[in-house]
Amino acid sequence: MIRSLFGKMRAVYLVVPVLLGAALPVFAAEPAPSLDSVKQQVTERFGGRKPLQWGETVSGVRTRLDTRDKVVALTLDACGSGKGKGVDARLMDFLAQERIPATLFINARWIDANPELFKRLAANPLFEIANHGMWHKPASVTGRSVYGIKGTKDARELVEEIERNARKIEAITGKRPKLYRSGTAYYDEVAVEVAGALGHEVAGFSILGDAGATYSAPKVTAALLKAVPGDIIICHMNHPESGTGAGIMAAVPELLRRGFRFVRMSDYPLK
Repeated sequence: MIRSLFGKMRAVYLVVPVLLGAALPVFAAEPAPSLDSVKQQVTERFGGRKPLQWGETVSGVRTRLDTRDKVVALTLDACGSGKGKGVDARLMDFLAQERIPATLFINARWIDANPELFKRLAANPLFEIANHGMWHKPASVTGRSVYGIKGTKDARELVEEIERNARKIEAITGKRPKLYRSGTAYYDEVAVEVAGALGHEVAGFSILGDAGATYSAPKVTAALLKAVPGDIIICHMNHPESGTGAGIMAAVPELLRRGFRFVRMSDYPLK
């Protein structure tokens, strides 16, 4: 298991494991390691690695809740470019009013476009804030592309993509995110290990809920109603013009009627 660069507080120290060897004790009052220091450590550890896998379910991606309980996790991405700068207010109001938890994967561009809304969502205990990257890039250590979007070119740029947004979220909310989903949800297996070294679990999915907010409302509903215990649903909260919101709002009451509970991803171990 790769040790995180960001350890737990012990006594008067914050122990920050170094990828190459012994831990560095740092006084808890001091800031996190500099971004340049993190990039150097990650490059030394992963710079020579050649990935063999590429996709949504490469080694290390967590796609389900590790439980037999009749629960599902609704995850909502917010990407932050073009039409994706908006928010489906009806959907988010519905979740709040019906007390439906969700895990929100937020890109830095969306935060910048919706700063006050982001603070309100982060303050609501129903919602867990997770990391959707700084520039919404596929997670690669070789610059691999998907859907015409070029991935991070190397381990250093991947650190920038993950760590800059993690620190941005922490600066606003006071809490560092523990879950990461890349732009496009594509990875190579080395990138997944880098994310782990930065203290993130990589969050995949088992139900494609809206195919990038392209599904009609009935198709979204049909996808969600296929849920079985432990499923992780991926949808989007930043496309009010799409069928996503209406589809979710139609599916949720039926899933509740079937005895399902909605949970945040961090409420259960992942597998």
